[in-house]
Amino acid sequence: MDALRRMGNKGVLSIENWLNHGFGNSLNPFYHLGSLTFFFFWIVLVSGIYIFVFFETNVGGAFLSVEYMTHEQWWMAGIMRSLHRYASDAAVISIFIHMIREFFRDRYRGVRWFSWFTGVPTLWLVVVLGITGYWLVWDQLAQYIALATAEMVDWLPMIPSSMVFNFLDNQITDRFFTLMAFLHLLGLPVALVFLLWTHVSRISQIDFNPPRALAIGAFLTLLSLSLLKPAVSHGPVVAGHSPMVLHLDWFYLNIYPLADALGPALAWSISTGITVLLMLLPWLPSKKENPPAEVNLEQCSGCSQCSLDCPYGAISMQPRTDGKKAKFEPTVNVTLCTACGICSGSCVSSSPFRMSKTTLKSGIEMPWFSMEILRQEVKQKLAGLSGTGRTLLIGCEHGGDVRPFERPEVATLVLPCSGMLPPALLDYALKNGADGVFVTGCRDGDCYHRFGNMWTEKRIAGEREPNLVKRADRRRIEQFRVSNSKGERSDLGQRLEAFRLSLQHL
Repeated sequence: MDALRRMGNKGVLSIENWLNHGFGNSLNPFYHLGSLTFFFFWIVLVSGIYIFVFFETNVGGAFLSVEYMTHEQWWMAGIMRSLHRYASDAAVISIFIHMIREFFRDRYRGVRWFSWFTGVPTLWLVVVLGITGYWLVWDQLAQYIALATAEMVDWLPMIPSSMVFNFLDNQITDRFFTLMAFLHLLGLPVALVFLLWTHVSRISQIDFNPPRALAIGAFLTLLSLSLLKPAVSHGPVVAGHSPMVLHLDWFYLNIYPLADALGPALAWSISTGITVLLMLLPWLPSKKENPPAEVNLEQCSGCSQCSLDCPYGAISMQPRTDGKKAKFEPTVNVTLCTACGICSGSCVSSSPFRMSKTTLKSGIEMPWFSMEILRQEVKQKLAGLSGTGRTLLIGCEHGGDVRPFERPEVATLVLPCSGMLPPALLDYALKNGADGVFVTGCRDGDCYHRFGNMWTEKRIAGEREPNLVKRADRRRIEQFRVSNSKGERSDLGQRLEAFRLSLQHL
């Protein structure tokens, strides 16, 4: 499994690199798949409301009302119908790519299992929602879907009566059709909203909206597709007649050719097996996590910055329990903590300059990579520097690998996330043997722990607490974000050498 993920991750990084050249890091659609999916849902919702104004929720009027929208009011209702269709397809595509990407980037296991586990049924609910939408058109494709669905449902042992006879010889009633309309227009959408809320409930500071330029570009693409290839219906339902040619939407209706070819039993077995496998993936095998963050109240000022910076909502502020003047103290939810260390980097007491008669501790830190361990490792690295342009190269274990660049003039330090870097550590390194500090991390816009890059940049720029002190010479600090792809590691080497050369002229 690890080999598969590594191979897939290389492919994902290559595609993202190509997209970065075309769109730029800030507008790379692979970095906004979640928010794009929500945007497509908004298009589906708005277009669906407009379509519903003209739609007849009965067997006799459904097909005719859709035909009216498609041909007579093509300039508005017809475009809305096409937007409804293509935005629905786009949502499925973005969800699938999002799932594949999260799997290859190994962001589905450990404490992140919940989002993956709840995402799988969300996808299937979207598919069922799309199937009922095709059903409501009540053309020949809808008739085929109704018959095929009935045959599959009839195979289930818990269904006592046969549904298929309801759809033979045009026996479907307006009452049943109204029920389907209710499911598509209200019942399933409400369930989808609940599942989506559950899916993101363990993630904090979610941006549901994609960048404006990306949203406009996506909408114009869907609009152009709607104008160039409008969505149209098959012919009207003819009693006792089976359509010879069907144009399937393979994003939603792929189960039906499978059932036709293999039968309902195998179709159910395959779809159920895939679903179960996907939901069990986080434990095949499970991911071994580092111990979660620990709070040291004697060093905590109760500033709440760690709670504000945590990407996963794992830290909450509770009333103080040790009698100090501060009103609140942080509490770590160990089931949500990914041990990224961002909270340690946000703590004002995470300063290597602090003197302590015993072991140096921060208000909140990683027990396996405490501030004392970090300070001792940095001291050791700095002591080994020699030559000109002495540089401390700080990397992230999920970004470009910095260890191959280590040599007498360059010392390397790898953190779980660049967001774990306390700004005071930069000043400490410059005062204790380094001519410069070079900070790397994940690609811009694609931080493995979501906000690590952003918080580090803002802290160094003095825009977020804790700030890098003003006395620190910013010319001796460089930031460059790269992935672990071969080409970007080469770029890192070039930037590093250019930075070291610049230090000799300061």
